[in-house]
Amino acid sequence: MPFFPRARYALHSRAMTDIDRRYYLDFPFVGVGVVVWKNDEFLLIRRGKEPMKGEWSIPGGRQNLGETIKEAAIREIREETGLDIDIIGLIDVIDSIRKDDKGVVAWHATLVDYAARHISGEAVAGDDALSVGWFTLEDLQELGLWSETARIIRKSAQIAHILPPR
Repeated sequence: MPFFPRARYALHSRAMTDIDRRYYLDFPFVGVGVVVWKNDEFLLIRRGKEPMKGEWSIPGGRQNLGETIKEAAIREIREETGLDIDIIGLIDVIDSIRKDDKGVVAWHATLVDYAARHISGEAVAGDDALSVGWFTLEDLQELGLWSETARIIRKSAQIAHILPPR
C-alpha cells in the first residue's frame, strides 16, 4: 500500500508539492477528523485521494484559514458525507509524520479528532470519499485500520457512552 501519490518523480522530489500542497512543507498542516456515532454505529469513509486512497478512514480534512477547528469538522463531515452533526467532545490530537526514502519529512499533519453524534441526513459519499459505511466496534479488527485510527474510534466510543470508561 503506497503512502505517496503515484507520480513520475522520486519520493524525495519537491515537485510533489505542485500536485498536493501538503507535502514537503516547512511546517505541519492542521487536519480534523470526526468519529460520527449513530446509535452504536460509527461512520467511516473509503478515501478517494492519497494518502491511503481506497482505505477506510475517519472522515475529515484540512482546516481552512480563518476557520475554527470545530467549524472545519462540521464542514468536512457535511462535504464528505452529507451529514449534520453535533460535536460532543475532543478525542485526541495526534501527529502523522512520514519521511521519504532520503529521510526528509515529506508529510506532517497535526490531526485534531472529535467525537460527534449524527443529527440528520443520510450518509452519502461526497467530495473526497469513494464510499461511506456504518460499522460497530465488533467490526474494528476486520477493517485493517491504522492502529491510531482504531484507538481513536475506541476512545470516541467512551465519549459517546457506547463503551464504559476504562
